[in-house]
Amino acid sequence: MRAVGIDFGTSHTVAVIAVDGAPGQPLLFDGSPLLPSAVYLDPGGRLVAGADAVRAARLNPARFEPNPKRRVDEGSVLLGEQSVPVSALVGAVLARVASEARRWAGEDYSVVLTHPAGWSSLRRSVLVDAAAAAGLPGTPTLLPEPVAAARYFTAVLRGTVPPGGALAVYDLGAGTFDAAVVRRSPAGFEVLSAHGLPDVGGLDLDQALVEHLGVAYSSSRTALWNAMLTPADMEHRRQRALLYDDVRGTKEALSRTAAADVHLPALDVAAHVTRDELEQLARPMLARTVDCLARTIADARLDEDDLVGVFLVGGSSRMPLVARMIHQELGIAPTALEQPETVVAQGAVSVEPRAARVPTQRLPVDFPTPTPRGQGYPAPASPAAGYGPALPGGSRPEPEPAANRSGLAWVVILSVLVAIAAVVLVVLIANG
Repeated sequence: MRAVGIDFGTSHTVAVIAVDGAPGQPLLFDGSPLLPSAVYLDPGGRLVAGADAVRAARLNPARFEPNPKRRVDEGSVLLGEQSVPVSALVGAVLARVASEARRWAGEDYSVVLTHPAGWSSLRRSVLVDAAAAAGLPGTPTLLPEPVAAARYFTAVLRGTVPPGGALAVYDLGAGTFDAAVVRRSPAGFEVLSAHGLPDVGGLDLDQALVEHLGVAYSSSRTALWNAMLTPADMEHRRQRALLYDDVRGTKEALSRTAAADVHLPALDVAAHVTRDELEQLARPMLARTVDCLARTIADARLDEDDLVGVFLVGGSSRMPLVARMIHQELGIAPTALEQPETVVAQGAVSVEPRAARVPTQRLPVDFPTPTPRGQGYPAPASPAAGYGPALPGGSRPEPEPAANRSGLAWVVILSVLVAIAAVVLVVLIANG
């Protein structure tokens, strides 16, 4: 059985293929697991998606849509002089996934498409129509993104969510912020509460940083700066695209380093930006996400011990300030990953091993020692007497059955008697 999980995101789309319940493997697009969710309408009327669309946009940005997911409610988008249905834009991106999936799985595979927990049936229908237009086989299974994230948390990270327990998912992507609380039931994970912010995401952080740079560097050349930000010709559109690409790269670099430089093409300036500057810009937005997360947890009406932790997903959650603010405001040290962009697609096709379904201990994951609501992870129990070492998931090998031990004893006794008889025979022969 082959399954492909697809997380159609605002800036990037991620697809993972799993075979017979084995851990999923990301599909690669131009050598990367992150496929740009960008679409370009070429002069011949053909929709081009991914990195090819990004490159083509440098020639004519008016034919380019970088974030179709943000346009999902609009019905159609004007590219150049042609109106294109949003489902066709999404379908062009999914067609790249379908093409790559066929290379690995042929035509026989199931599809799981993830979506924000709060999406309406109308928005979900856009995904289904796009999947059909892309040539993906069958009817896709639709799965809420926080449910997929919770599956990843238990199946891949081996984190513990006991039956009746709940996990909060903090999802800060490029276009939006979504918070959800999911509870574990015998049938799987179910969404208890969900809230979101449509105007907070990585793109909004990019915009804040662009405005900050404009204030700092454009005072003597305001006309040049404004012409780039509101382009009226091809050259200024290209400059604007380069600016936002460099700003996004600088923002990502500041998650790893204390300072970075960004080129401002219209001004021909290398602007120096520090992490402290970025965090000052980001803090008001991130404060809103933490408040939204707290409200989502409160609306779930959990008992005090039910919440096992907070899981960070989405590329923008990589900012160190995110984890610090959640820890400071909620008293919960969240679980964070180095590459949170692939979590949802991976979780969509993850199958929990048997041992993980009835967990016996909490296992620490990547973020330093999560301590949900004052509860740390208990140390693993020592092996019981007579048992072997612990196996993955907390199970242990069975002790040797008594019948086997009895049979072994008779073999030893018979061997001793045979040896004694041989010695006696040798002595008799020697004495003649």
